[in-house]
Amino acid sequence: MHLLNLGILAHVDAGKTSLTERLLHSAGVIDEIGSVDAGSTRTDTLALERQRGITIKSAVVSFPLDGVTVNLIDTPGHPDFIAEVERVLGVLDGAVLVVSAVEGVQAQTRVLMRTLRRLRIPTLLFVNKIDRRGAAYEDVLRAAAERLSAAVVPMGTATGLGTPGARFTPRPVPAALDVLADHDDDLLAAYVDGRVPDALVRAALAEQTRQGLVHPAYAGSAITGAGVDALIDGIGRLLPTAGGDPDGPVSGTVFKVERGPAGEKVAYARLFSGTLRTRDRIRFGARGREGRVTAVHVFEDGTDVRRDAVGAGRIARLWGLGEVRIGDWLGVPRTTDGHLFAPPTLETVVEPVRPADRRALHLALTQLAEQDPLIGLRHDEVRQETSVSLYGEVQKEVVQATLADDYGLDVAFRETTPLCVERLTGTGAAVEFIKKDDNPFIATVGLRVDPAPVGAGTQFRLEVELGSMPYAFFKAVEDTVRETLGQGLYGWRIPDCTVTMTHSGYWPRQSHAHQGFDKSMSSTGADFRGLTPLVLAEALRRAGTRVHEPMHRFRLEAPADTLGALLPVLSALRAVPRTTETRGALCVLDGVVPAALVHALEQRLPGLTRGEGELESAFDHYAPVDRGAAVPRRPRTDHNPLNRKEYLLNLTGRTAS
Repeated sequence: MHLLNLGILAHVDAGKTSLTERLLHSAGVIDEIGSVDAGSTRTDTLALERQRGITIKSAVVSFPLDGVTVNLIDTPGHPDFIAEVERVLGVLDGAVLVVSAVEGVQAQTRVLMRTLRRLRIPTLLFVNKIDRRGAAYEDVLRAAAERLSAAVVPMGTATGLGTPGARFTPRPVPAALDVLADHDDDLLAAYVDGRVPDALVRAALAEQTRQGLVHPAYAGSAITGAGVDALIDGIGRLLPTAGGDPDGPVSGTVFKVERGPAGEKVAYARLFSGTLRTRDRIRFGARGREGRVTAVHVFEDGTDVRRDAVGAGRIARLWGLGEVRIGDWLGVPRTTDGHLFAPPTLETVVEPVRPADRRALHLALTQLAEQDPLIGLRHDEVRQETSVSLYGEVQKEVVQATLADDYGLDVAFRETTPLCVERLTGTGAAVEFIKKDDNPFIATVGLRVDPAPVGAGTQFRLEVELGSMPYAFFKAVEDTVRETLGQGLYGWRIPDCTVTMTHSGYWPRQSHAHQGFDKSMSSTGADFRGLTPLVLAEALRRAGTRVHEPMHRFRLEAPADTLGALLPVLSALRAVPRTTETRGALCVLDGVVPAALVHALEQRLPGLTRGEGELESAFDHYAPVDRGAAVPRRPRTDHNPLNRKEYLLNLTGRTAS
């Protein structure tokens, strides 16, 4: 059986969920087309999705297409849910990128196409809403070629634009021979010669589409059905089917986790190789966890059905993997690019409306974070507060609705703040010896911290003999170093540095005659875990750190006559335009803006640009906080090794030995 795992992607409100409904109806999977406005669509199942008319969670539904089983994956379009899109891209064989014929190429369209092209995912374009007033086709295709830097091949003509009778008429042979000839020497020679056989053009189009070199473009209306048959034909002829050896080693990835009726975890996984059967034991995740598959469901004819096994190329729902998380590999890992999109750069404190729900809230958020590695949690035991990381303000609604619907918890949020980092400004070293001065721990630890290049991560090195003390003590120091670097001098994570252990020492296991182990005379891992934060904190203090805030690169398009009103507002929001370009009646600004102020810019933009401004932004880098500004601090959630007396009192119940 041939399989195709197909993604539907678009900027929010371009009509991809409506297109999904139309495709399912055309394939005979559903008898009646659902409505986004009425909240009756097949793929938007969350209450908030139905209320807001937007897709939040990816959904899978299948349909047959000329001997091919298509697993259709509807993905979110709102930039706050870009992490959902990221997970789906890794399991696709092909994609349809939906563009509105009215709004045209938008900010999220550009982000998605850049990623699709980088990953060489074969992609068709579908210009939707040609029946709406103000619809354009040729203009949208030109904008796609210019703004998406994509090799677009028009597959037909659109007539009756802006009317209920709008139609798309496919061409038997695409006319964009120059675009195809750029990637095919045989076609180029025939093109120059003036004689190009139709069969050669069709073969070149199919091959180049499957390689992600060109992007055939269709048009139509998901509401009226115009152009959808032509798109279905293109999906079947031009996109590649799933590959993979069913007899090879099991290798797959989990892109979605949900809870079943009894609260059990259900993993959505794409299998790239091998065959996974019920009752098989499988290793998964970076830590090599293991579980037994208790049930397998695969997608067929618009539903999921129970099967004894799932083979390479298929998407399945798996039961029995209780510790599985989104992003986990099943079996043999594959080489990947890592995250395709930047991690969240904002956070907020979640508070229960009813104080008695505080513990239940912590447990619920912990469960959500276990399912989703991009939900970052930070729990403050002292203040009994939990923070969650965010991409944007709309995510608050999702968290709020999920907690209310799934856990019966009403919550509120504090103001959203940026997630800063700290970077070392110099080198620092510190050492504490066993039972010297006021060291109450039976351990000697010396550490030196050095700055590392951006992106280098944390490196732990030894300048002492590895055999100078038990390996478990070295491991205790390294693990504690990495944990302690989560909160620097101002409470922010220190992402890039080298920590070198310069001194080590311990007292070997001691015991009295005929008696057991005497902890008061012997070093333990707890001694090294207790002393390391004090030594590291002093080394960091001597090295010094500087807080860096997340910065987004932005691209802003607006009417040129609004530039005078825009520039003062950009300046007030600490946005720095780097380039300004005028294209006729349009001005285009590129620059950087603090992540914390992107939402404010989005709110101000419509009023400043008569509703015609378009903003695209994405995380770019961390920049030092202006020395003239107040340094942002983050409340600590540890025992605060920066305050020795407080730390020892909290950890040991005494201030010194």
